[in-house]
Amino acid sequence: MIDEILDYLTFLFPEAVCELNYTRDYELLISIMLSAQTTDKRVNMVTKELFSKYDSIEKLKDADVLSIISIIRSLGNYTKKGEAVVLIAKKIYEWGCVPKSRVLLESLPMVGRKTVNVFLSEFYHIPNIAVDTHVERVSKRLGLARESSNVVQVENALKRKIPRNLWCDTHLRMVHFGRYYCTAKNPKCSFCKIKHLCKYNKKMNS
Repeated sequence: MIDEILDYLTFLFPEAVCELNYTRDYELLISIMLSAQTTDKRVNMVTKELFSKYDSIEKLKDADVLSIISIIRSLGNYTKKGEAVVLIAKKIYEWGCVPKSRVLLESLPMVGRKTVNVFLSEFYHIPNIAVDTHVERVSKRLGLARESSNVVQVENALKRKIPRNLWCDTHLRMVHFGRYYCTAKNPKCSFCKIKHLCKYNKKMNS
């Protein structure tokens, strides 16, 4: 079953890429943090202005928090995210770069396991599977994880089933599949070639 799923995801998204725009390590980390509870498209709109106005880590760490908040106001939880941007910038400036250490990264404000997994996978190409809402939904619909599983349990289930060398690519492909095909509402089941494996499809047609 897993081979069939992986083959289909590869067919749909042979060159899956991160859809957040960035040019530097700290830009990626901050963008991922900002993307919580919102879309990559919306994040790219605000970070275009944010990283243009504050075009270095030095400027960002010294930025006025209210100025950051005004730029990212269209995002959810913008006050806490604005405060986190400056605090993250201060720590990264102190460290000299965004580290590979999960412990250090998770010590940053509003940076949790999913954010770290995405960053390490995308920037350092360290094998990881980040479980966002899309990955969780696809995993449970396709029976790769139990309905009752939390995000860490889903992550562990996927890591057991998927070869380690495919973790990074599969994570991106599952995100895209959930974002554009296996959507929360009105999924494109009629076009899906693995719908025979899908619990959601079976339920809807029972």
